[in-house]
Amino acid sequence: MKTYDKRAVFGWAMYDWANSAFATTVMAGFFPIFFKQFWSVGADTTLSTARLGLANSIAGIVVALCAPVLGAIADRGGSKKKFLLFFAFMGMVMTLALYMVSKGNWPTAVLLYVFATVGFSGGNIFYDALITGVSPEKKLDSVSALGFSLGYLGGGILFALNVWMTLSPATFGFSGPGEAVRFAFLTVGVWWAVFSLPLILFVREPAVADERPQTGAVRAGFNQLKGTFQDIRHLKTIFLFLLAYWLYIDGVNTVIRMAVDYGISIGFKSNDLIVALLITQFVGFPSAMAFGFLGSRLGARRAIFLAIAVYLFVSIWAAFMTSSREFYVLAVVVGMVQGGIQALSRSFYAKIIPTDRSAEYFGFYNMVGKFAAVLGPVLIGGVGLLAKHAGYGSNTASRISITSVSLFFIIGGILLFFVNEERGREELRYLSGAGTYRS
Repeated sequence: MKTYDKRAVFGWAMYDWANSAFATTVMAGFFPIFFKQFWSVGADTTLSTARLGLANSIAGIVVALCAPVLGAIADRGGSKKKFLLFFAFMGMVMTLALYMVSKGNWPTAVLLYVFATVGFSGGNIFYDALITGVSPEKKLDSVSALGFSLGYLGGGILFALNVWMTLSPATFGFSGPGEAVRFAFLTVGVWWAVFSLPLILFVREPAVADERPQTGAVRAGFNQLKGTFQDIRHLKTIFLFLLAYWLYIDGVNTVIRMAVDYGISIGFKSNDLIVALLITQFVGFPSAMAFGFLGSRLGARRAIFLAIAVYLFVSIWAAFMTSSREFYVLAVVVGMVQGGIQALSRSFYAKIIPTDRSAEYFGFYNMVGKFAAVLGPVLIGGVGLLAKHAGYGSNTASRISITSVSLFFIIGGILLFFVNEERGREELRYLSGAGTYRS
């Protein structure tokens, strides 16, 4: 029985505090606004939205294609922390480099953003996989929720400071909001690096029984990946959950990455949108913890259903918003479920996979998540362009495009209905030869 090491859990959870600064300040907050108003200055809002959607999709494809292979290699070589730190370092450096991109230079901004996002997302593969090494199974829901909760708090604190800098640049010695936003990218890189230290110091990767030198680990990793594809025919529960997750998390990721862009497209002021993001962060801190408790009481699957229902309502409501006050209310509602659906999806998946192959299986998990990040932004951008081509104005086209996200929540929820956790455990027992599988 795995022991509950509070220091290891703290170190693991603090990485979410560290890298969530990128998710909030860069991905959700300043990059979409700065990309439209500074790096894509003069471009039509629909075109800049399509460019941003393409950038997110490219990053998603790169991570999705690499994730399972890297996970299998990390399992065999006992290298989860090494891979995590490599990708984290890449994300930090590329984020810092955004400070130097000049006005109108959107191709360079996209390139650096793609590499930074690959670093952020790639590191999360191995961060997620480490949860099975720091938490016993009965604590998975609460430990996963703790990570997301600290992520919301840490990301929100730095984001609040950066918002203050942009709203009052003279207080910090900046010439204007533009310089403050560029400096905010520097603060994200530094924050990410400093608060990664607890994970480096306190989290020990579980020993691998047949740990190999790196070259041997690469060969063994590919062989293991091949074996997993063969095993998947017996792991129908994992396959079905990943399919459901792919769809509903696509909607979640799209809301996270495109909400500010959508708000700008329908005429809301950027300051109002930034405040709404701050609301989401600080509501998300206690709500993620509450969902962890709810998952332990009702079951993770039922709590995920609740979050999907809320997101479905939000995706339809967003199309009819007319005031910033409504956007604030929407931010509160999203903040109540965003961390919960992410945390419980991760802990539910951790319960139905082999713990000794966690990086490989979380590689598949993140592959699915990143391919989901490909579909949503492209769908929004594509539907918006088609609507405008059909004769609708930019405002109406944007409103039409946001409703397309609801499809992911509807179909994902239907598929999740057929996922059975106990059946998944039975399939694992069959795979390991410890029990009898009944089809």
